Amino acid sequence: MREYIENSASLAWLLNPQQPQVEIYRPGIEVEMLDNPTELSGEGVLPDFLLNLRRVWG
Repeated sequence: MREYIENSASLAWLLNPQQPQVEIYRPGIEVEMLDNPTELSGEGVLPDFLLNLRRVWG
Protein backbone atom coordinates (compact mmCIF):
# COMPACT_ATOMS: atom_id res chain seq x y z
CA MET A 1 0.00 0.00 0.00
CA ARG A 2 2.85 2.35 0.75
CA GLU A 3 4.08 1.81 -2.80
CA TYR A 4 0.72 2.99 -4.15
CA ILE A 5 0.92 6.13 -2.01
CA GLU A 6 4.53 6.74 -3.05
CA ASN A 7 3.36 6.57 -6.67
CA SER A 8 0.72 9.30 -6.28
CA ALA A 9 -2.34 7.43 -4.96
CA SER A 10 -4.29 9.76 -2.67
CA LEU A 11 -6.10 7.07 -0.70
CA ALA A 12 -5.70 3.32 -0.28
CA TRP A 13 -7.55 0.74 1.81
CA LEU A 14 -6.26 -2.64 2.89
CA LEU A 15 -9.11 -4.87 4.08
CA ASN A 16 -8.47 -7.86 6.32
CA PRO A 17 -11.74 -9.84 6.47
CA GLN A 18 -10.32 -12.34 8.99
CA GLN A 19 -10.00 -9.70 11.74
CA PRO A 20 -12.18 -7.68 10.43
CA GLN A 21 -9.96 -4.63 10.09
CA VAL A 22 -9.13 -1.91 7.58
CA GLU A 23 -5.86 -0.04 7.20
CA ILE A 24 -6.24 3.38 5.56
CA TYR A 25 -3.23 4.85 3.78
CA ARG A 26 -2.93 8.53 2.85
CA PRO A 27 0.10 10.57 1.74
CA GLY A 28 2.00 12.18 4.61
CA ILE A 29 -0.22 10.68 7.33
CA GLU A 30 0.28 7.68 9.62
CA VAL A 31 -1.67 4.57 8.68
CA GLU A 32 -5.11 4.59 10.30
CA MET A 33 -6.47 1.27 11.61
CA LEU A 34 -10.21 0.69 11.91
CA ASP A 35 -11.70 -2.30 13.70
CA ASN A 36 -14.90 -3.72 12.20
CA PRO A 37 -16.03 -0.60 10.29
CA THR A 38 -19.43 -0.80 8.60
CA GLU A 39 -18.53 1.56 5.76
CA LEU A 40 -15.64 3.46 4.22
CA SER A 41 -15.79 6.93 2.73
CA GLY A 42 -14.01 8.05 -0.41
CA GLU A 43 -13.19 11.23 1.54
CA GLY A 44 -12.07 14.11 -0.69
CA VAL A 45 -10.75 11.71 -3.36
CA LEU A 46 -14.19 10.29 -4.23
CA PRO A 47 -16.53 12.64 -2.31
CA ASP A 48 -19.82 10.78 -2.88
CA PHE A 49 -18.42 7.26 -2.62
CA LEU A 50 -19.33 4.98 0.32
CA LEU A 51 -18.25 1.36 0.50
CA ASN A 52 -20.67 -0.76 2.53
CA LEU A 53 -18.63 -3.37 4.43
CA ARG A 54 -21.51 -5.22 6.05
CA ARG A 55 -21.50 -7.74 3.20
CA VAL A 56 -17.70 -8.08 3.24
CA TRP A 57 -17.60 -8.99 6.93
CA GLY A 58 -20.62 -11.29 6.56
